[in-house]
Amino acid sequence: MADLSKGCFSALLPTLRRNKRKGAASPPPYSSTQVIASKEQVSGTRFVLRRTGDLRFQSGCACALDGPADFAYAPEETWWRDDKLPPYIGGLDAPAPSFVQTVNDVLDGLDSELRELSLQIHSHPELGYKERFAHDTLTTFMAKHGFTVTKHYLGLDTAWRAEYTHIGGGRVLGINAEMDALPLGHACGHNLIAMSGAGVAVAVKSALETHNLPGKIVILGTPADFSLYVAGRRRHVRAGGGGKVLLLERGAYEGMDACIMSHPTVGPPHTANVGSTNARFGFQVDYEGHSAHAAASPWEGTNALDAAFMAYAGVSALRQQMKPTYRVHGIIVGREEWTPNVIPDHATMRWNVRAPTKEEASDLAERVKNCFHGAALATGCKITIKEDIPLYLWTGDAFTEIAQQYYGLAVGTQSTSASTDFGNISQALPGLHPTYAIPAERGNHTPEFAEAAATPAAHAAAMRITKALAVFGVKFLQKEVAMKAKVCDALNRYSQRLQAHTWSQKRFT
Repeated sequence: MADLSKGCFSALLPTLRRNKRKGAASPPPYSSTQVIASKEQVSGTRFVLRRTGDLRFQSGCACALDGPADFAYAPEETWWRDDKLPPYIGGLDAPAPSFVQTVNDVLDGLDSELRELSLQIHSHPELGYKERFAHDTLTTFMAKHGFTVTKHYLGLDTAWRAEYTHIGGGRVLGINAEMDALPLGHACGHNLIAMSGAGVAVAVKSALETHNLPGKIVILGTPADFSLYVAGRRRHVRAGGGGKVLLLERGAYEGMDACIMSHPTVGPPHTANVGSTNARFGFQVDYEGHSAHAAASPWEGTNALDAAFMAYAGVSALRQQMKPTYRVHGIIVGREEWTPNVIPDHATMRWNVRAPTKEEASDLAERVKNCFHGAALATGCKITIKEDIPLYLWTGDAFTEIAQQYYGLAVGTQSTSASTDFGNISQALPGLHPTYAIPAERGNHTPEFAEAAATPAAHAAAMRITKALAVFGVKFLQKEVAMKAKVCDALNRYSQRLQAHTWSQKRFT
C-alpha cells in the first residue's frame, strides 16, 4: 500500500485525522465571567500582544484567530484557559482612567435595552438597501439618547447619520452600524454590529459629558454590506453591497478623524482579532446569444449558457497557476425562462476575485476577465462585464492593550481571505475593525451562526467588545492615541463611479 504520509496531500492528513476523532467533547459552557490565558501559540496561530502608541490602528478580519469554526466543536483538551488574565506587557498596570468606569457603568445600565435592540433587528432580517425596520428602530434609539439624527442620509433610503458634539474644537470619531442580513437571516451577526455601534456612541457621549471632555461623535447606519443577485432578473446589483463606499463617495466620512466598528465571528471565548483582509474585485458577466429551437434548428442559435460554462471551466483551469493566497469564486445565475428545448440567448454570472493586496487583486482580475472574453470569442456571444466597487484591504495598530488590560481579551493578528467594504474606508482615514468570537457551531453565513447571533452569550461577547471600543474612542478623542499623518488619494479614486464595459466578437477579430 502506498505511504500516505508522503506526497502532495500529506499536509491534509492532520486535518483529516482531527476531523475523524471519536468522541470529541462539546466545548465548555461559554460564560461571560471566564477569561483565557494568553499562550505563545494555539493551533498554529501566534498571538502578538504588543503595545502600540500610534493611530495606524489595528485591523480586523472575518475570522478570529485561526479562522475556521473548528474551535466551536474541538475536543475539550484543545481549549486553553484558566482563572488568570492574559499576561500584560510592562506599563499596563497603571490605574484605569476614570472614564473607563463611566463607560462600563453606562453600558451595564443599557445592557437590557441594547439586548432588546439587537433582538428586534435579528427578528426582522432585511436585505441590503431594504433595511427599513432597522433604519427606523436605530434612529429612534439614537434620538432617544440625545443625538441629532438625519434619516435617509445622502440619498440612500436606509442610510442614516446621528451626531453629538460636546465642547467644540476636538477630534471627530466615526462609528459604523451595519444592518443588513442574508437571505437566511442574520447569519453574519449584523444585529450585533448595529447594537454595538449604538452602544459605543452612547457610552462615549456619556463619558464626554461626565468628564467634560471635548469631542464629536458621528455614527452612520451603513446599508448593504452584502453582495446579492436576484435570480431571473437582469438588473445589476452592486457587489459587496457597497453601502459604505457609496457613503464615502457622497462625503459621509468627510470631517471624521477616524472610524471604528466591530464584527462577530467564531473562535475561542474571550478572543478578538485585528488582522487584515483581502482586496476584492467583483464582476457581473452577461452573455448575449441568439435563441433557436434546440431540436429542430440548433445551428441557428448562439448559446449563451455554453459561454458561461466555458468561462467557468476557464477559471477552473486558471486555479492551477494561482497563488495559495488568491481566491476566485463565482456562480451562474439561473433564469426562470430557461427551458431544455430552447437555446438560451442570455446567461449571467457573478464573480469575486480576491488577493492580499489591491495590486495583486487587480492583476488577477485581468487574468480572470480573459477567461470571460475567451468564452465569448469561442461561442460567438456578446459579453458585458460590469465591474463592482472594489474592496480594499486595511491595516493598522492600536486597541490591543485596552482589550487586554481592561476586558481580559486575548487579541490575535491573523489575516483572512475574506473582504469588507470597510477596507475602502480605511484607505481614506484611519480605521479600526476588530472581530470577536461568539459561541457558534459553524462559522459566518450559516444557519447555525444566525441562531447563535441571538443568544445571550453572543450578546455578552458583543458587550465586552463594545466597552473596549468605547474606551478606545474616548482615548482617541482625548488625543491619547497619536494619529499618523496619511496622504491618500482615496477620495479621488472612489469618485470614479461604477463603469460598464461591453465587448462583442468583433473586438477579437
